[in-house]
Amino acid sequence: MDIQSSIHGQTEFTLEFSKRVLETSIGQNAVFSPLSISVALSLAAAGSKGPTLDQIRTCLKLKEGPQSHEFSSQLVNVVLIDGSPNGGPQLSFVNGVWVDKSMPLKPSFGDIVKKQYNTEARLVDFLNKSNEVRLEVNKWAADETKGQIHELLPADSVDKSTRLVLANALYFKGTWQKEFDSSATKEGTFNLLSGETVQVPMMTTKKKQFIKRVGDCQILRLPYLQGQDKRSFSMYFLLPDKKDGLPDLEKTIDLNFFENHLSQGREVKVGSFQLPRFKISFDLEAPEFLKKLGLVLPFSNGADFTEMVDSPVANSLYLSNVFHNSFVEVNEKGTEAAAATAATVLLRSFQMDPVEDFIADHPFMFVIKEELTGVILFVGHILNPLSS
Repeated sequence: MDIQSSIHGQTEFTLEFSKRVLETSIGQNAVFSPLSISVALSLAAAGSKGPTLDQIRTCLKLKEGPQSHEFSSQLVNVVLIDGSPNGGPQLSFVNGVWVDKSMPLKPSFGDIVKKQYNTEARLVDFLNKSNEVRLEVNKWAADETKGQIHELLPADSVDKSTRLVLANALYFKGTWQKEFDSSATKEGTFNLLSGETVQVPMMTTKKKQFIKRVGDCQILRLPYLQGQDKRSFSMYFLLPDKKDGLPDLEKTIDLNFFENHLSQGREVKVGSFQLPRFKISFDLEAPEFLKKLGLVLPFSNGADFTEMVDSPVANSLYLSNVFHNSFVEVNEKGTEAAAATAATVLLRSFQMDPVEDFIADHPFMFVIKEELTGVILFVGHILNPLSS
């Protein structure tokens, strides 16, 4: 398969989805994984057909045919395989399917789930034990994200009309190539969009850093320790020049920016450097944002998931919700980040080195990316480092 073409499509969906979420989250810190959401919806696509499948493909920028599912397989087995045994980041990328025991999966769907998404469907009893199943899914998400995602499915999100839950969990923990000296961290002023200020712990350094300028924005790249394979992960910080410039920056970022400016670059000497420590969690229900991207049929009475299960009522299945929880912590040693997504399916009813300052004392964006392939794992913004 043409994995670069698939990654381009995934980046395009990442950009469109991120813009929708960030513009409605300008009053709070945010972090999410469009990658996790797209994979959970790709699972749904494997059990759909007709206009429903067309809308999912169009929204997620998926290729026709089996290539979309091959991409998930490549992510699991190549791009996001655990690198910690070889000195790289700790990674986990897993999928889960829970199906009511009254509705056996179609062999074709079960085959895709097993071969391309590396998981086996779990038979459960939504009719009589819906809350127990919800707790089982939540325990799965907590286990797969090392305890960082505690309640993927909130209370009352699963009931006796639920027939399937399609889920994805992503965990990342990386150590900076150049760790920050925690003894050099000191209180600094952070400017909020409201014009107020707060005192936050600022990490500082005199070591060379990857800093470049694109228009009215500085981009800092902090690479993580690389393992023995060719993969290379980095975290990018997008800092607008203006203290209140984040909303305008998020509006103007386009696909070219994501694909060309989030690049390795070269190191420069550092003058003043301040980067706040932060730890945030964020949850969202994705349908309102997905519908704005044209994904309407799967959530309606017109949904067609008849390729998913062998049942007389298969034509009455529809997506009721897509729940997404994310977490990220940035400190002197590195980054820990996690995300989980659950889609519930219901039955309806060479020059002299310049010197660069990088003073992140006002709201900024961040992105976690794998450099070799360009796969984006997480996107978010920080409005107040003290808000968790």
